[in-house]
Amino acid sequence: QVQLVESGGGLVRPGGSLRLSCAASGFGFSLYAMSWYRQAPGKEREFVAVIGSTGTRNYADSVKNRFTISRDNTENRVFLQMNSLKPEDTAVYYCKWNHYWGQGTQVTVSS
Repeated sequence: QVQLVESGGGLVRPGGSLRLSCAASGFGFSLYAMSWYRQAPGKEREFVAVIGSTGTRNYADSVKNRFTISRDNTENRVFLQMNSLKPEDTAVYYCKWNHYWGQGTQVTVSS
């Protein structure tokens, strides 16, 4: 069955960096686009970034030039490198494929 398992979240100070990872299994990973979403407390889940099967990338305006999505098709993993983090980046971050979601990983940006 399809599994998406995120890791790498944590507490970081404003201006810091984190790298999230999502391990995928149960489908032909290299053939499909993969996405990251996030949900802040009291807000709806929102799109963060997507990477296509050929490596094309797209980002939400709020994270452009700070976050980088990448993938490793040999390990069936997708990554989200987050730099220059802000308190408003605090959220649970989710990996998504098709209609499947991971369990999420908490990112907290606070001094």
